[in-house]
Amino acid sequence: MSVWNSGKNKFLARPLLYLVLIFGAVLMVTPFVWMVSTSLKGEGAVFEYPPKVIPNPLHYDNYKQAWTTLPIGIAYLNSLKIAVIVTAGSLLTCSMAGYAFAKMQFVGQKFLFMLMLATMMIPGQVTLIPMFMWFSKINWVNTHWPLIIPPVLSNAFGVFLLRQYMSSIPKELEDAGRVDGLNPWQIYWKIVLPNCKPALAALGIFTFMGNWNNFLTPLIYLDDQKKFTLPLIIASFQGLYSTDWPLLMAASCISLIPVLIVYIFAQRYFIEGITLSGMKG
Repeated sequence: MSVWNSGKNKFLARPLLYLVLIFGAVLMVTPFVWMVSTSLKGEGAVFEYPPKVIPNPLHYDNYKQAWTTLPIGIAYLNSLKIAVIVTAGSLLTCSMAGYAFAKMQFVGQKFLFMLMLATMMIPGQVTLIPMFMWFSKINWVNTHWPLIIPPVLSNAFGVFLLRQYMSSIPKELEDAGRVDGLNPWQIYWKIVLPNCKPALAALGIFTFMGNWNNFLTPLIYLDDQKKFTLPLIIASFQGLYSTDWPLLMAASCISLIPVLIVYIFAQRYFIEGITLSGMKG
């Protein structure tokens, strides 16, 4: 009887699980569908009731108008430059620090690691004013340097993620490298890094998306429209008394293209890296 009840419960649990997943997927996809739909509507059709998912006619010219109304092209390149540099720099610095914490022994190792983790509890907004005062003294305000240097040198989450992943790499691989005459730098570069591709991909996606979508930091440091990032330009479509929603949504759709491309190509590594990084403490 208990076996029958157990099988019955499993039979009922699976459809229920699928219903929950479908409901969650619908909740996640609905804003995206609404954004694409609104980007193809005329200005007067945005608030019509009942709303139409597929507008008629389709206003493809909203994308052209959004691109030409404000310097989206320049902002696109600015955001791409910052996101790529920060991502590449973070992967290098975080992997080196993670390797040191995971595979090397030095005085104060555990204390420094805990101290680094403690910095993750400090909101970034707390340091905005002192950082702004410091960067203003070295004439970095209204440049892209405040958007690049701090995230490259202070990515505590990235160090933690890679340290956890590197801790799961068998020590025998390093020993084999030492037998072959490799020094610590060569072991890091030729053995550890190639085995960290999933974690590096996960960190790369997190870092790229975080910097691509960053709004507050560019808002604080930049005042020249030619140096604006894409989120700042998109926010410019929102007026004080009115907002051109079709153009705003068209610009938002344009901004999603690099993020979708990065995630599609690195999805497998992303999931694997997040899963395995939590297997060993």
